[in-house]
Amino acid sequence: MTTSFARKALLGTAIAASMGIGYAIGAQPHMAETVGLLQSARAELAAATPNKGGHRERALGMIDQAIAEVRAGMAFAGG
Repeated sequence: MTTSFARKALLGTAIAASMGIGYAIGAQPHMAETVGLLQSARAELAAATPNKGGHRERALGMIDQAIAEVRAGMAFAGG
């Protein structure tokens, strides 16, 4: 299995799982898919070499913040 194939398979699994979670916690498939995509983006960014003058690290923090905001929105809408 190639690395590219493994990444695509992981992304597909994350998206499918996120969609299932979205329906389970209030049928918010777009928000749940967003979390999955952000998690995938974070994994790709984390795998990058850390020679970006601190920009990679700041981007990782921003992705974490975005994930938290999406989850907070889902929680707000669900309860």
